[in-house]
Amino acid sequence: MSIPSLLLDRLRRTGLSDAVSVTPAEGGVAALAGVATLREGPPVFVKAFRETPSDGLFTAEAEGLRVLRELGGAATPEVVFVGRDVLVLSVLQPRPAGKDFWERLAHTLARLHTTTVHDRFGWSRDNWLGRRRQDNTWDTDGHAFFARRRLLRWLPEPRVRAALDERDRRALERLCERLPELLPARPACLTHGDLWAHNILATRDGQPALIDPAVSYMWAEVDLAHLWCSPHPPEAARFFARYAELTGLDDDWPARMPIIQLRQHLAVIAQYDHDWGAADQVRATLRPFRS
Repeated sequence: MSIPSLLLDRLRRTGLSDAVSVTPAEGGVAALAGVATLREGPPVFVKAFRETPSDGLFTAEAEGLRVLRELGGAATPEVVFVGRDVLVLSVLQPRPAGKDFWERLAHTLARLHTTTVHDRFGWSRDNWLGRRRQDNTWDTDGHAFFARRRLLRWLPEPRVRAALDERDRRALERLCERLPELLPARPACLTHGDLWAHNILATRDGQPALIDPAVSYMWAEVDLAHLWCSPHPPEAARFFARYAELTGLDDDWPARMPIIQLRQHLAVIAQYDHDWGAADQVRATLRPFRS
């Protein structure tokens, strides 16, 4: 079944029988998505998987959108319908070009991270990063949480086992043992959890809006690292400079990004045959820990 046909079928099963057509969306890699035209009312965004990984996946995603908006003050799409096999949202706008937008995003992320400080790391339920479950078991130790729930948890995954040899895996274990030396202790705060440029869109009036969250209370630099280490336009340089000013980041923060981004690289390796260079990035970051 084609992507438009599958999404149209899922929409009609929800009761949105006036859905006429679906135009596939570009940019996503895990799920199938598109914009549906309705006979009456504005278009809606629809998201599904051919085989949904879990009954609670879309419920957790809808919760993530809600808490980013209600707790963190970030704009997110409105949830029109959430079910086991489909998520229907209001339609956002493409991200505008220009430094002004990235300046506004810096204020959005700084507010999210500085107003939601928490005394524990984790979340009240597990959720999903792409097609894989994100373990959010509570912990009061950020270094232990990051090691166990965000790095070492990927080692048993078949694709990760195939991509990394025994020396690489041992190097990751050594890095995890040394995390308190490598990364400064930071408080937990509400994080988006999957903040690459494709998950940043805009409202009708041009304000930054966030989609596809994998929320948890974690270090703010998890969000920063994902945006820093994944492709982003040149004008995003204004975001990093302004965010650092607003949050008081020390000058050494860029050196920490490759270590923190290991989590996302390992998740990519675990889920996709083509890893977009993630395994090479992991090996490069682990090289000092191989002996």
